[in-house]
Amino acid sequence: MTLNSKGLLNKPFILISLLMLVSFSVIGQKITVTGNITAEDDGSALPGVNIVEKGTTNGTVTDIVGNYIISVDPDAVLVLSFLGYATLEVPVDGKVLIDIQLEVDVSDHWPIINIGYGNISYNELTYGISRLTSSNYNQGYIYEPTELWQGKVAGLSIYKRGDNPHEESVMRIRGLTTFDEEAAPLIVIDGVPMATLHNLDPQDIESINVLKDGSATAIYGMRGSQGVIIITTKQAIYGRKISVSANSEVAASVISKKQPVMTASEHIAAGANDLGSSTDWQDEITRTGISTGHHVTISGASESSSFRASTHIRQVEGILLNSGFNQINTRVNLRHRAIDDRLRFDFNIAVTNRKSNFSFPDAFRFANVFSPSAPITFPSGDYYQPILFDNFNPVAILKQNVNLGRRRNTNFGAKIDFDILDGLTATVSVAQQFESNFNGKYYSRNSLYEGYNRGGLAQRYTDDQSFTLGESYLTYYKHFIDLTLNVVAGYSYQEDRFESFGAELGDFPSDELGYNAIGYSADILTGEEYLIDISSTTSPINTIKGIFLRTTLSLDDIATFNVSLRRDQSNKLGENKQSGLFPSAGINLNLLHYLKSLNLSLLNMRLGYGVTGSIPSQYGLANQRFDYSFQNGGTVRMAHDANPDLKWEQKKELNLGIDVNAGPFIATLDLYQRTTSDIINLVRIDPNDFSTGERYDNIGGLKSRGMELMLSYYLGNSNNITWQPSIVLSTSRTLLDGFDVDQEVRGTPGIAGSGNSQLIRIAKGEKIGEIWGPVFDGVDANGYAIFRDTNGDGQLLIDNGTALDPNTDFTSLGNGIPSWELGWSNQIRYRNWELNMFFRGAFGHSLVNRARLGFEPLDLGAVNSYNRVVTDKAVDGLTSSQFSSLYVEKADFLQLDNISLSYSLPLKTSSWMKSLKVNMTVQNAFTITSYTGNNPEPILVSGLSSATFSVSKDVLTPGIDHVSNYAPSRTFMFSLSLGL
Repeated sequence: MTLNSKGLLNKPFILISLLMLVSFSVIGQKITVTGNITAEDDGSALPGVNIVEKGTTNGTVTDIVGNYIISVDPDAVLVLSFLGYATLEVPVDGKVLIDIQLEVDVSDHWPIINIGYGNISYNELTYGISRLTSSNYNQGYIYEPTELWQGKVAGLSIYKRGDNPHEESVMRIRGLTTFDEEAAPLIVIDGVPMATLHNLDPQDIESINVLKDGSATAIYGMRGSQGVIIITTKQAIYGRKISVSANSEVAASVISKKQPVMTASEHIAAGANDLGSSTDWQDEITRTGISTGHHVTISGASESSSFRASTHIRQVEGILLNSGFNQINTRVNLRHRAIDDRLRFDFNIAVTNRKSNFSFPDAFRFANVFSPSAPITFPSGDYYQPILFDNFNPVAILKQNVNLGRRRNTNFGAKIDFDILDGLTATVSVAQQFESNFNGKYYSRNSLYEGYNRGGLAQRYTDDQSFTLGESYLTYYKHFIDLTLNVVAGYSYQEDRFESFGAELGDFPSDELGYNAIGYSADILTGEEYLIDISSTTSPINTIKGIFLRTTLSLDDIATFNVSLRRDQSNKLGENKQSGLFPSAGINLNLLHYLKSLNLSLLNMRLGYGVTGSIPSQYGLANQRFDYSFQNGGTVRMAHDANPDLKWEQKKELNLGIDVNAGPFIATLDLYQRTTSDIINLVRIDPNDFSTGERYDNIGGLKSRGMELMLSYYLGNSNNITWQPSIVLSTSRTLLDGFDVDQEVRGTPGIAGSGNSQLIRIAKGEKIGEIWGPVFDGVDANGYAIFRDTNGDGQLLIDNGTALDPNTDFTSLGNGIPSWELGWSNQIRYRNWELNMFFRGAFGHSLVNRARLGFEPLDLGAVNSYNRVVTDKAVDGLTSSQFSSLYVEKADFLQLDNISLSYSLPLKTSSWMKSLKVNMTVQNAFTITSYTGNNPEPILVSGLSSATFSVSKDVLTPGIDHVSNYAPSRTFMFSLSLGL
């Protein structure tokens, strides 16, 4: 590690870090207090109770059997809080053993919330924040962290088309804020911003805090516009003896809904040739995917040191043949405290190795359209394959070709906290993470899908990504008689880099070596450069440097005020506009101070305003870009012009929130309004002024407003039965506020026979996601569609070229973005039994059913070549395919996302086992919807790629349902958990 201006330990970082750690002072003698926390009503142990020394940030939580240990002053007061139980203050009075019982009372619980660079009590929040702990997570066989939270947080949208084990969910907080297809919320893991979820097993996640509004995320500056998800992993607990926990799970996944297509007999009756077989191609390419997981955790501690180590081994099978991965993940947490707990060290390291078989999801598309009377193979064993345009034997695709990969992730983080003075703490943290990927594809010399026309085709791709972070900050905390002051000030430096290499060559003597034979390609001998595809990329060292300040002032039982300011600088932006300033302010008013007659334990009003930023995921957009071609001996051309004034995207957001606790009832309401400006987009410019006629510029804008509601109720009785239902509900509306043209249509179907139709219209001042097209009005005598004269002017303008004509008969057919999203949780307990049911729904969105558009009309000329989609929306006599309202369907749905039943075996206190739990779960149990496709979930980003065509991703064209989507599955899981 070098000490230079571009490295981790640059001069500002050294200076601030040294200033923070130069002072030492003597503190008073502390004592170590231990004990056990139980419930007053039934004496059961309470794990996860929050224990804080009053007036300080010193705290801990109880372990799985309710034990705790904490070092405090002899005259300290312990503040205990736990969801569902009354907050309790217990004087220590010099005692070293204190057992405590908590009284059930969900009306009074103020957990400590991580808000980034510090914590705050729940009842003092000025922000729009949602918190989830492990007791609230989704149940089932979950290998992707985002699936734990899907539908659980109002305003957090998480969608994944089908159940491809290699595809990541699209995740958005409060809708669209940019045109960048790769944009996603900022992930902060154990204090490390821009951490990757690839190196985190869901079983290691203790809690998440979702920072949704601008006043909450402004402290993260240029990275905060898409919202922030703060993840805290499970940590070791001081003073606890060595313990071991283990659990194993096995899950079986089956396809939950097929694409409705003709059977062999129906296809023949419709006029197709009888090819002698009856094949359900969707059955042939899918399987019952058996997945397993094995998890072991070892933890232990002394009074001053603790450790936690976990290992997770997963074998995941997708329902598509050959798809899945094997993965091992290890995470270690070490903690140590010294100098009477004034000096605290925290170290984390995690390593993940994954081996993947990506298979070919494109097989789903061809399983829908390949002739159902065709055999899989000829009698000779060769795969049946007629020579047809864009129609291939789906089983042959999967069994003739190979698509494998490897991924390795490593990250470490270290943090030092030192109490310089009472109430003044210095924190220094460093972190690094690395990711490397390899992908190898080989298409057989006999594969008509891809490879046959090239004598075999091999592809190899590798990339390496690295990220480094250094942060240091001071925290000052002071409690006066009726006033609390908290100030955080610090410096942050991060850098990241990316490089990749790819090669594609063909013409091999045999298929034996697969993609490893790429060096023996005959393309090298022929010298035909257009057949050789070699790519190599590298980024500069991308940096973000920031300084930040946040001040929180709390007036006891009256109000909390919060202000923050951050200044960031990024070299991804134009040289004239690399710095940005991001302020925020918020207030929390305790209305019960003025309305004491109300029978409530909490009635708070929050108001916050913040400015956040966003920088592009790509690098070099502000610079000139060049393309190189091998043709004519090699040529170079400028792809787009530079823009030295390219700046960060800016979001201004106002948030109003109300929090209510009334006995067992809890409610939170948030209303927000925001404006995003200076969105970066590739725009057309005057070629007389700029040679290429295009460059990236700050030209776009969005306006949004929305509402988020959370309701929870706690029901209990003397028969040991409790039921806690909760509902999260959100709605939002996003309008296009700025663009380089007033309106345009975009988003093509990407299937054979659909012509050049563009399905989505965007226009200034209108809602994003408008599906645009003619209205179907019947069938003529020749089998062609009749369209409606929507404006009644006597002429019919329904060609794609007239979509934006003032007299067009195109009209709005729906919208691809849901108006409402719902999550409904039900947690029912009876003695040692627990039943969880979670329903999830989205309403108000439509989908373009492209399978119907391309393959539903009964065209006698094409029925031999392609199978037909069969739905109750088909129109008799229609033989031609043209996009219209006929193929736009309302896709509202309500789904029982998971239902889980578990039983904890009662064990004697002297048993060598501390806990034993069995669990059974069904995921995607059923879905209620009128949509005729196989998946009604919203499509927030349109676009797909395959071996035969490519469509770029586009966040401005939601709602277009692909024919190649990986099918959804239903999963049955059994798990066994053991604690020692």
